[in-house]
Amino acid sequence: MEFLVIGIIIAAIALLGAAALLYRARGRRRPVEQPPRTPVAQPKAQDSPSGAAGTATAERAPPVAEAAPVPAKPAPTGTDLAEIEVPEPTAGRLVRLRSRLSRSQNALGQGLLMLLSRDKLDDATWEEIEDTLIAADLGVGPAGELVEKLRTRTRVQGTRTVDEARTLLREELVALIDPALDRTLKVGKHAAADGRPERPAVAMVVGVNGTGKTTTTGKLARVLIADGHTVVLGAADTFRAAAADQLQTWGARVGAYTVRGAEGADPASVAFEAVKEGQAMGVDTVLIDTAGRLHTKTGLMDELGKVKRVAEKQGTVDEVLLVLDATTGQNGLVQARVFAEVVAITGIVLTKLDGTAKGGIVVAVQQELGVPVKLVGLGEGPDDLAPFDPEAFVDALLQ
Repeated sequence: MEFLVIGIIIAAIALLGAAALLYRARGRRRPVEQPPRTPVAQPKAQDSPSGAAGTATAERAPPVAEAAPVPAKPAPTGTDLAEIEVPEPTAGRLVRLRSRLSRSQNALGQGLLMLLSRDKLDDATWEEIEDTLIAADLGVGPAGELVEKLRTRTRVQGTRTVDEARTLLREELVALIDPALDRTLKVGKHAAADGRPERPAVAMVVGVNGTGKTTTTGKLARVLIADGHTVVLGAADTFRAAAADQLQTWGARVGAYTVRGAEGADPASVAFEAVKEGQAMGVDTVLIDTAGRLHTKTGLMDELGKVKRVAEKQGTVDEVLLVLDATTGQNGLVQARVFAEVVAITGIVLTKLDGTAKGGIVVAVQQELGVPVKLVGLGEGPDDLAPFDPEAFVDALLQ
């Protein structure tokens, strides 16, 4: 009996042990849930600089199909395409800016209209008209010429009302500015001829310090690009540290490439390389910005002539544009004479015409140099450089 009890106890202990083992085994086999993993591409094993494999050994991953190679993007040239600006059209730009121009010119136009519409036009009145024209920077010669024509026509036609005076004055001012002058910018690409490949037109921009020459060069690039031309800029002002940076910034905004040299480099070599690069790139126009220089400095003026000569070894210089500050009045004519002696000026760019400038400077500078005003600056905006239109200009004076 005693053995039977002991046997039952041993059997019970065995059953309990078996049940515990079974329960633990089931717990180990139950799967544990984990958050899904995002597959990560395994880096390829790289050799050490000496060519031996690294000491760490990684488990080999299953082969994965390689993606097709993506061609490398070319480095941006100056700015991203998304950031390139589209300049405003040049057609009618002077008309759109008429109100700004007229605000600065009312003293001339409105003053003359008041004098011409007086009931009595005696000698004292005509002297006052002539003084008004001279004060407006028209110059003594052109002012006298205009007064004589006005006196003759008012005597014959009997002009008295403001409208009649405006019509008469408009006709004579337009004739004095001479709309027949060729104001076209010679900026079109030259076709291949005489065994020479096609080449870009070349335009030099010259002037004294402070006239806004580099800014005008940048704005001119916008004018040309707005008209559908392609442009390369040459930063030949190597004396002023910020000039090349300033010009490059203007070019980058419209996608134009800028050729520049080190500070203090020979400006003639920069001009030469700019023309060479423009020809290699197949652009329409190369614009060369030159250093501002005082017309009284003979050495600097001689150097300007050298820049032109060296640039022409690579291609003919088609335009030499003289930038004048319209607010300097008759002093600008002295500058213009000296520059015209050194380089053959083909056109005038009058800047700051919207400020305190007087409209007569347009007539005076044309008669002094015998070359036309081709562009006028009418503000600080990037597209405030406008092709000059004599009739729109006179209309703004008399508005």
